Amino acid sequence: MSDFRAVRYRRLALMMVFALAVYVLVRAANTPQGHTPPPAGKTVATPTPSAGSPSASRSSAAPSSYDPADYASQVRTRAREAGVSARLVMAILYNEAYKPHDPALERAWQKIKPGAAFGIADMHRATFDEVKKGRDFADRDWTELPDDRDLAIEAEAWYLHDLAARLPAQWSAPYTKDELLALGYDAGPDTMLAFARGATPGTDAQAYLDRLHANWAKAKTALGS
Repeated sequence: MSDFRAVRYRRLALMMVFALAVYVLVRAANTPQGHTPPPAGKTVATPTPSAGSPSASRSSAAPSSYDPADYASQVRTRAREAGVSARLVMAILYNEAYKPHDPALERAWQKIKPGAAFGIADMHRATFDEVKKGRDFADRDWTELPDDRDLAIEAEAWYLHDLAARLPAQWSAPYTKDELLALGYDAGPDTMLAFARGATPGTDAQAYLDRLHANWAKAKTALGS
């Protein structure tokens, strides 16, 4: 790892520790009197939501309990609706699972870094507001993403759909369609098109692509196909 990336990751780690401290204070302040939290080290199980259930889109789990594979049903449904690869949607969820996805922690982190993304698919406000136009979730708000994992998956799938619509019929770069869409998801449509024309990914984009490759088999297993 280069010195630049080492410094970058150390800084990110420190910011996440601070966000976690804010999260703990927020949770402590919001704990009702007379309520005793679980003993240290004990995890309270959160039922895995099923597609179509009233609670499926509003599930919340402890930071350590999140596994994208638990949402395979929602991934298949939303990918089919958007006409994109379910395996790609799942692989991107694994790519974005590097940080804790707890609603209170995400909001605490957003107070420190206002430009941070929300939800298990790590989507920024401007992207969500653009993607939702004319869609079934047009009346939903970006601030709902941390609490609504099905909404996060739905928005991710349709964003991939929109990125795919911007790709040319052919490109000179040695990337597959899924690789370009993943790069576009990470770096934006204009950068995706630059990669399609042959531009070389920078350090961050290449790292994202490497993680996609590492998560590709895992995504297939998670979907059961």
